[in-house]
Amino acid sequence: MKAVLAYSGGLDTSVCVKLLQDKYACDVVTVTVDVGVAQDELREAEEKAEKLGVVRHITIDAKEEFAREYIFRAIKANASYEGYPLSTALARPLIATKVVEVAKEEEAEALAHGATGKGNDQFRFEAVFRSLAPEMEIIAPVRELNLTRKDSIKYAKKMGIPVPVEIDKPYSVDENLWGRSIEGGILEDPSAVPPEEIYQWTKVTKEEAEDVEVEFEKGVPVALNGEKLSPVELVERMNAIAGSHGVGRIDMIEDRILGIKARENYECPAAVALIKAHKQLEHLVLTRLELKFKAAVEQEWSELVYNGLWTEPLRIDLDAFIDKTQDRVTGKVKLRLHSGSCRVVSRSSPYALYSERLASFDDVTLDQRSVEGMLRYHALQASLYQKLRKD
Repeated sequence: MKAVLAYSGGLDTSVCVKLLQDKYACDVVTVTVDVGVAQDELREAEEKAEKLGVVRHITIDAKEEFAREYIFRAIKANASYEGYPLSTALARPLIATKVVEVAKEEEAEALAHGATGKGNDQFRFEAVFRSLAPEMEIIAPVRELNLTRKDSIKYAKKMGIPVPVEIDKPYSVDENLWGRSIEGGILEDPSAVPPEEIYQWTKVTKEEAEDVEVEFEKGVPVALNGEKLSPVELVERMNAIAGSHGVGRIDMIEDRILGIKARENYECPAAVALIKAHKQLEHLVLTRLELKFKAAVEQEWSELVYNGLWTEPLRIDLDAFIDKTQDRVTGKVKLRLHSGSCRVVSRSSPYALYSERLASFDDVTLDQRSVEGMLRYHALQASLYQKLRKD
């Protein structure tokens, strides 16, 4: 049987190659999807896959597609789950889709992933697998063999599989253009202070505050400080700038799909900065009712993506609404970055609903006395209720 494995080159997926070969008698094709992975890691994944004896290894450059079709949708949706910008969850459906495409080209019988039975990724991979290739078998060796992380490390050492983790530092790291997640080891204790060594993107290297102007067109960022950039360049540039001020470091207790509470650590400097800027621009151009309804849509959209339901029709329906709201979300927002903080200090748009004359306390365009009629009925039902109570 031929199985196509979503392969990162990390501990779990490397162990999966051997397990698929030895326990499941599979010919293995590995697929690494580049959604913003370091080039040296891509090379290491390819070399490691070949050493493990796969029949074929394929690396797919999907950075531009990830930025345009996933990250930009997330920005328009202000996508966050329980307070942090979606990153790992956002990339999984794209990776799974590419794996399915390769599996069909290879005429494979099975799709495989390295997710555990406790985490979220099993839902994210398999929702796409089952939606796009229901005829194929799904193999999840780590889950099916009930392996712990220590079991996987021991198995890797026994089989001579080089892995980037140790028993005392068994961190699981996932990285893409939009964010970096770190979990495992001491981080599983919510009372433990994370060691500084786990962070790579959010180290303060600039002492002075820095202003960055972000320009948006129809809800998506197109330029930084007046320089037009491609989607990938823009996200990478903002990651570097905001990260150098320590922006985007998140330590939280997160509710996984299964209901398990987990301590999660994230680094997402560009996501934090760009979503904050985008939200402020929306507040300048959208009506109060649009903002209120969109907030509910954003929560639903984010939960669908977090739960791995990218192929769910409702997500596509919500995108249609969100896209319509973005017709007027064009303008510029200036962010001030300093010592871990990110503040919006100015915003402008040709579609602004803000009127300086109406808002100013020194302007008489709006006759203050005309509001009295509205005030008479503003709390009408509350007044009637209070009167009944007294009676």
